[in-house]
Amino acid sequence: MGTVRFGNDHVAAILGFGDLQWGNILITRVYFVEGLGHNLFSVGQFCDSDLEVAFRRNVCFVRNLEGVDLLKGDRSTNLYIINLYEMVSASPICLMARASSIKSWLWHQCLSHLNFDTINDLAKNKLVSGLPKFKYHKEHLCPSCEQGKSKRASH
Repeated sequence: MGTVRFGNDHVAAILGFGDLQWGNILITRVYFVEGLGHNLFSVGQFCDSDLEVAFRRNVCFVRNLEGVDLLKGDRSTNLYIINLYEMVSASPICLMARASSIKSWLWHQCLSHLNFDTINDLAKNKLVSGLPKFKYHKEHLCPSCEQGKSKRASH
């Protein structure tokens, strides 16, 4: 999968990678590095998501293009650490991540082609066991639902 070389010339193996979703921020190809104990991503990955990063002596900020601070990191030696779990628990804002298109359609089918507004209500109110608390969305009409809504033409 590859390796990462640190500033002290230490090399560590990349054990895996995935996408990090925090609110409406999506950072792709975040690495999990052997022995590091944290996920690793670069400033460039934030920039690829139309975000900007500002560094100060002991702190860094990740901002949207309007200049609103979205994430804050503290400096530990020469590494800036962003603890997403602390930020979520300290935030009074309810964050509801958006479900992937695949998950949205899977739940739509599993719940007998229920409409997405109702699925969102079920998730929000925790009424279905195992239904993750996401914002479910439809990007197009389900072929089965489209057929069910069609009317027969008289000839």
